Amino acid sequence: MDTIRIKDLAVLCRIGVPDQERANPQRLLITVTLSGDFSKACATDKIEHTLNYFDVSRRVAEFCRTESFKLIEKLAHELAALITREFGAENVGIVVKKFILSDARYVSFELSRKRTDFN
Repeated sequence: MDTIRIKDLAVLCRIGVPDQERANPQRLLITVTLSGDFSKACATDKIEHTLNYFDVSRRVAEFCRTESFKLIEKLAHELAALITREFGAENVGIVVKKFILSDARYVSFELSRKRTDFN
C-alpha cells in the first residue's frame, strides 16, 4: 500500500470540554496519512491520479478553523470522514496533538478509518 503523509500540520481550532477552553482557538498539530494504490500516479506523473495533499491540507485547516469540538477524538473522526467523502481516500489515518497539559509535551489521539467505515 502506498502512503502520502502530511505531518504536523499546524491548525487553529476551538476545542476543549469547558466552554472557557473553547472560547479562543488553540494551536493543534494534525498528521494526515492517506494510503491506497497510487501506482497510476507513479506511472503517469499526473496529479489527477493521486490525492492532492495541498488541497487536503487547506481543507483540514479550514475545517478546524470553522468548527468547534469538545474532544480531539471527535475532531479526528470528523476529519477522517471529511477526507474520505470529499477526496475519495481509501484509507485515512489522523493524529491530533493538543498542547494542554503543562507537564507533558502534548496529548494525542490517533485513529485509522477506511472509506467503507463511512458508507
